[in-house]
Amino acid sequence: MSAFVIEGGHQLKGEITPQGAKNEALQILCAVLMTEEKVEIENIPDILDVNKLIDILENLGVKIQKLGKGHYSFKSDALNLDYIESDQFKKEGGSLRGSIMIVGPLLGRFGKGFIPKPGGDKIGRRRLDTHFEGFMKLGADFRYNREEHFYGVEAPKGLTGTKMLLEEASVTGTANIIMAAVFAKGKTEIYNAACEPYIQQLCKMLNSMGAKIEGVGSNLLHITGVENLNGCKHRVLPDMIEIGSWIGLAAMTRSEITIKNVSWENLGLIPSTFEKIGITILKQDDDILIPKHKNGYEVKSFIDGSIMNISDAPWPGFTPDLLSIMLVISTQAKGSVLIHQKMFESRLFFVDKLIDMGAKIILCDPHRATVIGHNFQSQLKATTMTSPDIRAGISLLIAALSAKGTSTIHNIEQIDRGYENIDERLRAIGAKIYRYD
Repeated sequence: MSAFVIEGGHQLKGEITPQGAKNEALQILCAVLMTEEKVEIENIPDILDVNKLIDILENLGVKIQKLGKGHYSFKSDALNLDYIESDQFKKEGGSLRGSIMIVGPLLGRFGKGFIPKPGGDKIGRRRLDTHFEGFMKLGADFRYNREEHFYGVEAPKGLTGTKMLLEEASVTGTANIIMAAVFAKGKTEIYNAACEPYIQQLCKMLNSMGAKIEGVGSNLLHITGVENLNGCKHRVLPDMIEIGSWIGLAAMTRSEITIKNVSWENLGLIPSTFEKIGITILKQDDDILIPKHKNGYEVKSFIDGSIMNISDAPWPGFTPDLLSIMLVISTQAKGSVLIHQKMFESRLFFVDKLIDMGAKIILCDPHRATVIGHNFQSQLKATTMTSPDIRAGISLLIAALSAKGTSTIHNIEQIDRGYENIDERLRAIGAKIYRYD
């Protein structure tokens, strides 16, 4: 187990370039299973979750070549399908939630797919019903081994297109169903589909391979089945969650930071939501400049004067992955704000660590927290803490970088799951952060 030691209270300055998007990379990597031809992908982030999935693909028989930093080629022309029913896969697939998305490609192309109950962040219930209900509507048979927590779907005669209304706009569920439906006979209509930029990227990639997907960018997708797909080249978007993290870091440490090549058109409501709590965000071509907030930042109110409420919603609403960041930086804002995490019931439980650091937070219930900002009149105090998940981990790291004194964060493997070489990149802009075992 490793830990970070952080000497807080220092202003940072410089440029930082966001890594490739973790959530997109996990989908795109699973899509390489859909063709026997070569697929070339650029801007893949070098993080634990992505590297685990690449290992799983290699064990499945995918031929992988590293062509450069974040640049790989994949060829799935001789897969070992016995691996997905092996004890080795049950162990490896069970440690990574993203592994669920190999089921759709394998089901569509080979007529069967299996997955152990996937791991990932411990942030509350994360049901898989949307995935498997979609597969069953396409004609697959479902089975579940309760003793081993092992899921399976099979369609030996192939899948058939149909109309379906998803119970929830699940990003991974939508991605999985799309990849299966691409090979289904006839036409498939998916309503209430997730439409995040990551889903749009997946659809654009599949269309470049010969798929026929219409309605990309909307919540109503029309897919006409095809028999096979070709190879392609694809570049992963910059990670919007990391971009939001660096916005929060700059504001909380009152630093001037330029975030490079952010793909503004794919950020949605992220910039305007940070502006609601008073953070200045300047657009410079495709970069974001966060100037020094010498006098702090003040939370706005709604037009009727009521307290600001920041909540998550399916795209194009504000992403739930940034609510932890928003909560942390609200602790030094001028004014009060209600943070409402609608999707996961355990994601706000890390606030006890912030309260130990001196933050004024009232945890109303598992989904809501009221934050009374210090307006930088009282600095957070350093402490020793443990990262419970990726997003809480980066939020605690931001808090530690702004705090007075030296903090220690344990279980940083959770942070490494989503952020590439974060200590090295932060030191490059002046942070006092060190990693030790």
